[in-house]
Amino acid sequence: MHKNYLLTPGPTPLPPEVLSSLAEPIIHHRTPQFQAILKEVGEGLKYVFQTKNDVFIFASSGTGAMEAAVVNLLSPGDTALTVEGGKFGERWSEICQAYGINTEIIKVEWGKAVKASEIERYLKNNPKIKAVFTTLCETSTGVTNDIEAIGKVVKNTSAVLVVDAISGLGAIPLFTDAWSVDVCVSGSQKGLMLPPGLAFISVSEKAWQKIKEAKSPKYYFDLNKAKKAWEKTDTPFTPAISLIIALRESLKMMQKDGLENIFMRHKQMAEATRQAMRALGLELFAPEAASDVVTAVKVPPGIDGEKLVKIMRDTYNVTIAGGQSELKGKIFRIAHMGYIEEFDIMVCIACLEKVLAKLGYKFNLGSGLKAAEEVFLKED
Repeated sequence: MHKNYLLTPGPTPLPPEVLSSLAEPIIHHRTPQFQAILKEVGEGLKYVFQTKNDVFIFASSGTGAMEAAVVNLLSPGDTALTVEGGKFGERWSEICQAYGINTEIIKVEWGKAVKASEIERYLKNNPKIKAVFTTLCETSTGVTNDIEAIGKVVKNTSAVLVVDAISGLGAIPLFTDAWSVDVCVSGSQKGLMLPPGLAFISVSEKAWQKIKEAKSPKYYFDLNKAKKAWEKTDTPFTPAISLIIALRESLKMMQKDGLENIFMRHKQMAEATRQAMRALGLELFAPEAASDVVTAVKVPPGIDGEKLVKIMRDTYNVTIAGGQSELKGKIFRIAHMGYIEEFDIMVCIACLEKVLAKLGYKFNLGSGLKAAEEVFLKED
């Protein structure tokens, strides 16, 4: 018999309060009872997003909110700037191209962060750029981008800044309004500690001006419909009722903890994970821009990266993530976000050490655990 440990960058583990709320009897969504829940959730989302603007909810994964951002802001033939530093940056380009948007692409080496000065250069050279699409945490590489610096660059132009905060929201700092983020999108199964199925999107005044002019085809993801319904504390289509009831619980927990404490906890777990990897003689994939959401680690020479992840999952029930796309088998990723705490990290490192030893990797057994424990002791 084994307990399950989930340390993937989404879905993340669910707190007991969230789990039990998912078992509550279903209620009808066009009722005062559900309206009260929606109202509460709306305020809680504003707090987590750090915005005074409304945050709209779709029944979809985070990619639905990404698509909503593209189709509501732009028309076919418009020009957008996308930042590709990993799998999810590439997704922005793919969605834009699907809707006939001319896409200028900044290609960033995987494992590195985009420079705000690079975005500034593109915007100066091409005043036709209407939107800049970027990523807070590029989950595929374990990199955090400097959204605050990018916001300062974009706010002085006519372009809007759109940020994919699907894995970063509620785990690492993101101050939507203060950092001049015009459209922020997120999803439920990461820092918000819910099952997959909800997508969120906040919209600034500057972005609404673009939305008024945009002519891309849209129906379900039409933000005008969402806005109209939200004015009456309602949704244009059937919402994911049980997930929204569960969201109320997770937002309550987050508000009780306070964002500053949540960010500190993620920072501590990330630091412990990184120090453990170094103590094991392993190399971080993104040492300069490492994210407090997920740590990406290079698989040591002679070790089969896919086998490592498989044994941890199938033999010991400790699930971490492998590499995606061209990083398949070359890195593994340990998430430390959402409902994960100190001892989950310790279990993960212990399991990793055991499997590495079995696969023939040479190191001092227990050195990773010791390094992690030292970080946790120092921070207590």
